[in-house]
Amino acid sequence: MEEINPNQNKVVIERLEVGAFLTNCYILKSGEELVVIDPGGDAEQILKLVGQLGGMVKYVINTHGHIDHIGANAELVNATGAQILIHELDARMLREPDRNLSALMGISFNSPVPGKLLKEGDEIEIGRARLEVLHTPGHTPGSICLLGDGYGFTGDTLFLDSIGRVDLPGGSEGAMKESLKKLQRRLKREMMLYPGHGMMGTFGRALLINPFLGGVWTV
Repeated sequence: MEEINPNQNKVVIERLEVGAFLTNCYILKSGEELVVIDPGGDAEQILKLVGQLGGMVKYVINTHGHIDHIGANAELVNATGAQILIHELDARMLREPDRNLSALMGISFNSPVPGKLLKEGDEIEIGRARLEVLHTPGHTPGSICLLGDGYGFTGDTLFLDSIGRVDLPGGSEGAMKESLKKLQRRLKREMMLYPGHGMMGTFGRALLINPFLGGVWTV
């Protein structure tokens, strides 16, 4: 369990690895409100941790619309009444198996519709915490990062040591390069990153070990 700004606006962040692709699902709590980010599967496990933390689940946020990040949307919404938030350019993926890639797994998955469509610059309030929406296309057209006070959730845009694939439907190498440049302008070295897969760490650490940052790939 991670506690951010314990002497100011207390934020608790919990991580679970869920689903066949070991997606990082995060639960952020501030005050008596919670948000679940990228519930890709294992709804029972997520709901158990929600119950242990206590409070009201206000939102379920998908950093993009692939099946491994939206797979438990329905169970969470049904159990908590939370609203789904996703960028407007990925909203169709929730309902279309070919776009959310569930069809490639031999299933036809669709999620409940979003309660709100996100766009660049939106602010999401959870208790006393605020998350800024940063539109970072490349992995998908509507991929987003969520920036808090000293921490950020980077979805499948940026991993600590790599980036999300750009060769899937809707991916774009050119858009990813621009998104990485954008992140390098916005993120501070000491900011803690919570990616969609793999290990967590500071942006400074990512600059040291990620070959896609600060090198010829983003030129």
